[in-house]
Amino acid sequence: MTVEVRWGVLGNAGIARICVIPAIQRSRNGRVRALATRHPAQAAWVQSEHNVDRIYDRYEALLEDPAIAAVYIPLPNHLHRPWTLKALHAGKHVLVEKPIACNANEAREMAEAARRHDRILMEALMYRFHPRSLEIKQLVREGRIGEPRLVRSAFCFHMDRETLEAGSNVRLRPETAGGALLDVGCYSVSVARWMMGAEPTQVQAQAVRLDSGVDLHVVGTLQFPGGGLATLEASFISALQQTYTVVGTGGAVDLPHDAFIPWHRDAEYILRGQDDEAGCRHVIPGADEYQLMVEHFSDAVLGGARLDSSLEDSIANMRALDALAQAALTGNTVRL
Repeated sequence: MTVEVRWGVLGNAGIARICVIPAIQRSRNGRVRALATRHPAQAAWVQSEHNVDRIYDRYEALLEDPAIAAVYIPLPNHLHRPWTLKALHAGKHVLVEKPIACNANEAREMAEAARRHDRILMEALMYRFHPRSLEIKQLVREGRIGEPRLVRSAFCFHMDRETLEAGSNVRLRPETAGGALLDVGCYSVSVARWMMGAEPTQVQAQAVRLDSGVDLHVVGTLQFPGGGLATLEASFISALQQTYTVVGTGGAVDLPHDAFIPWHRDAEYILRGQDDEAGCRHVIPGADEYQLMVEHFSDAVLGGARLDSSLEDSIANMRALDALAQAALTGNTVRL
């Protein structure tokens, strides 16, 4: 008999429709059984396309469904904390979109609730599950590029003028915890901490903002123990960038502009020696990092695996993001 996790999804967000619901339906150990949305008619095609059993018109109704074991929360940032807490209280395991919360204090509260209710809670930083990411982390861990000294990372894209001027997109609204730093800068902070294998000791940042105060364009630096540095770029108003480079004392790893989301294509990276200009191209067969993420989560729910992505790591990521936000706002170096 096939053992599977019965999933519910809170919200009909694009990331859910395009990436996560299909990934769960393709997975070996889970199925989406219910979707809750304020606008059920708009979800009819999702239900048909992905064979979802039930559509609820209230999030609470899904959480009351005893058949649902785990929920995925792709709601806007400011709703991550309240609906995670409600789902945990209802006895559900929770996979919540990145960033896990609006700040580190919220993330700590959510982690404590997961421990109190004895439920699994994980942030959906899917890039860490891709075989390319894991291979690069392993070669850094093994010292293939020497001691890591610098991580350069960027995740940027260009919003059209009409979207920027309207300001109604959740990424552009202060009340929904919008802004480039939280939306895409969270990836850069995460990969820098992961590759350095340490937490930053101080940060600096600058930002370009809307009149509302929401950051559109952010550049930051992080200092790590032992002389490590990281730079990040996060933007809604520049051309596409989606890449990172890890530079060590004995070599470097360079990625193309699909570093965090390579979709199902073959994924590449360049490994360079200490004095190499060109380096050696490595190709990883295509994989669905979203499917790998939800399968890992479901394995943990079913009791077969320990999560590779910890709540302590998610809290530490939020702590660094909080410091960068403060640095960008004040112009001061912020020490952690």
